[in-house]
Amino acid sequence: MTFSIFEGQEASQIIFQFKASSPAVTFKLTGETDGIFQIQPDGLLYHNRSLDRETRAVHKLQVSALDVHGTIVEGPVPITIEVKDINDNRPTFLQSKYEGSVRQNSRPGKPFMFVNATDLDDPATPNGQLIYQIIIQLPKINNVMYFQINNKTGAISLTPEGSQELDPIKNTFYNLVVSVKDMGGQNENSLSDSTSVDITVKENIWKAPEPVEIIENSTDPHPIKITQVRWNEPGAHYFLIEKEKLPRFPFSIDQKGDIYVTQPLDREEKDSYVFHVVAKDDLGIPLAFPLKIHVKVKDINDNPPTCPSTVTVFEVQENEKIGSKIGTLIANDTDEANTINSFLEYRIVDQAPKSPTEGLFLVQAYTGVFQLAMQSLKKQDIPQYHLTVEVSDKDFKTLCHVQVNVIDINDQIPVFEKSDYGNLTLSEDAVVGSVILTIQATDDDEPFTGSSKILYRIIQGDNEGRLGIETDPQTNAGYVMIKKPLDFETAFIHNILFHAENPEPLVPGVEYDARSFATFSLFVTNVDEAPQFSQQVFQAKVSEGVAVGTKVGNVTAKDPEGLDISYSLRGDTRGWLKIDPVTGEIFSVAPLDREAESLYRVQVVATEVGGSSMSSTANFHLTLTDVNDNPPKLVKEYTGLFFCYPLRKPGSVIFEATDDDQQSFRGLQFTFSLSSESLQKDWEVSKINGTHARLSTKHTGFEERVYNIPVHINDGGRPPMEGTVFLPVTFCTCVEERCFQPAGRQPGMPTVGMTVGILLATFLVIGIILAAVFIQMKNKDKDNVKSAQASEVKPLRN
Repeated sequence: MTFSIFEGQEASQIIFQFKASSPAVTFKLTGETDGIFQIQPDGLLYHNRSLDRETRAVHKLQVSALDVHGTIVEGPVPITIEVKDINDNRPTFLQSKYEGSVRQNSRPGKPFMFVNATDLDDPATPNGQLIYQIIIQLPKINNVMYFQINNKTGAISLTPEGSQELDPIKNTFYNLVVSVKDMGGQNENSLSDSTSVDITVKENIWKAPEPVEIIENSTDPHPIKITQVRWNEPGAHYFLIEKEKLPRFPFSIDQKGDIYVTQPLDREEKDSYVFHVVAKDDLGIPLAFPLKIHVKVKDINDNPPTCPSTVTVFEVQENEKIGSKIGTLIANDTDEANTINSFLEYRIVDQAPKSPTEGLFLVQAYTGVFQLAMQSLKKQDIPQYHLTVEVSDKDFKTLCHVQVNVIDINDQIPVFEKSDYGNLTLSEDAVVGSVILTIQATDDDEPFTGSSKILYRIIQGDNEGRLGIETDPQTNAGYVMIKKPLDFETAFIHNILFHAENPEPLVPGVEYDARSFATFSLFVTNVDEAPQFSQQVFQAKVSEGVAVGTKVGNVTAKDPEGLDISYSLRGDTRGWLKIDPVTGEIFSVAPLDREAESLYRVQVVATEVGGSSMSSTANFHLTLTDVNDNPPKLVKEYTGLFFCYPLRKPGSVIFEATDDDQQSFRGLQFTFSLSSESLQKDWEVSKINGTHARLSTKHTGFEERVYNIPVHINDGGRPPMEGTVFLPVTFCTCVEERCFQPAGRQPGMPTVGMTVGILLATFLVIGIILAAVFIQMKNKDKDNVKSAQASEVKPLRN
């Protein structure tokens, strides 16, 4: 037998009344009585003082029945007394004061110390369930908690704010008061204890090292240690993380935190590297934020200067003044810019030919600018010089080659072959790009130089730039062509003045004169042109709810010949618009409907009145903005909604609504309700979101039939629109969780009587056919017999 007794109860509490049959006359109690449990001779078991679960939680007893001689006649019967716990012990911290330390910038949520408390009450009951809490933090800066505690384990860690803000320079020590409560901290009668926790903030040695400089192309044995990182505690595992994916990553780290470069680096290939190092615990969890490592590759002078090209060509006129700049040689050095390794010096080491004298040219030592040193150049004598230039940095020298071409001076002006190119008449629809005239001038300067090349310009008679001139580079012929459409209405005659000139400036004392100018007259004839719209696409925007007759837009066009214009519409498929034929104003003539067409496109035709009645078209696009004029409706026809009959428990179905109006940025926001209060005792409609709702049954007492449930749906628009939809819900017998309904007679299907009649008629026709066949076969057999008899008496023929 087992009995449960709460500890702390008053003494002399009866536990059980034992009885025994003759010859038993008394009872005896043995076992773990602890002087607490007793039994009277009549079998009454009781305890004489209160129990204490913490002293003994279970008492094992035995009860025996004795006769008058003290002999056991029944039993012993085992008795178990379970002492049930009451909350009579307060939790107690194992230490009255705890001390710990934490590194600044430690990862938030990672425990750095624990506090522990015990409670003698039963841990399997709320009496022994402990909850930890930090109740005081000193100092508490800006009312922000830097520390947090796991309320079940007593693990203390940093908050995200503490991970960022703790600084041993500002505050080295913090004191916490931590409390512990039993009963899970949920009962006002919970017992509690508190302890003091002193925390020392230590400097975080997990810091990014200073940027590292590595000399490029090192010949020392690799790998070479370049820097190091250290986690605050031993046992961390270190890993490098590439910031950019490189074909080869030339760095590594060992498990002491030492970082190495594994091979020589080339600054000209990549001048710096950035990567990260992370420390993880044994489970692979990062201990803190990754550190950035920056490596700069230090330049050495390992690249010689390079010439910009095989030969650099300069030109100089033979009358150039002394000191004139004739060109710049820009050599390159791929070593680091703005350092001594890429600082270049220029020097002319040879001139060929050395006629009429050596030293005709000089170069600025540090800029590479070439100048004329003597005014002794004659193209007729020496048209070309070759210079050898030494370009050097502090360790390397390179020879570059410069060719100087002496060019003729521009002392001859272009001269037109004739001064007047006559007249030409063209219609205003002449093709753009067509050549209408060829002009020619000559220049006696050296051929194929800037001094002899001729450029033609129209300096008078073409203010709109309708004509252009292209020069043939071989013959200097000028081809006059139409660059823009001619326009009779703007100008019907163009008195053109051509000017021929050189790209090179003339030498002082030589000027262009009348020989470099020529005239030409162009007459433009009129062509009847169609009206021209001010733009090809006219756009307007109105509300779809505007009243009929509202002006929705207008178009404008004009006729180049100045004729009046009549406007009309084309493609008004819905008959929504009309246009004023004189003003071009467009009006609505019927209700507009954005849901039918949100962007309505029509063509506008402008026809000239009189003349040849030419016309042109433009597009009119009318954007219709929405008016809330469509009631909500179901997104589809819900014909398959059913519940299995009989309904065992209330059920529900989900349906979706929509409407044709334009949705707002918040989307559709419908509200749903039953259309009749009488339905509310059987059904309920609940909103799921802006477009979906749930129709639920309130009980199970429905008949086996179809219920059409009317539901009101309101769109909440301005003005609000409401629609009533009907949801057909079938209560039916189910087979394999599918609604089973006997098929009724469909329209056009025969009844049972009709079917029997059709079958009988069919059988009758088949019988008649078989009888006819049988009779025909019978007659055929008779004919065969007669033929046989006749053949027996028929005389033979010779």
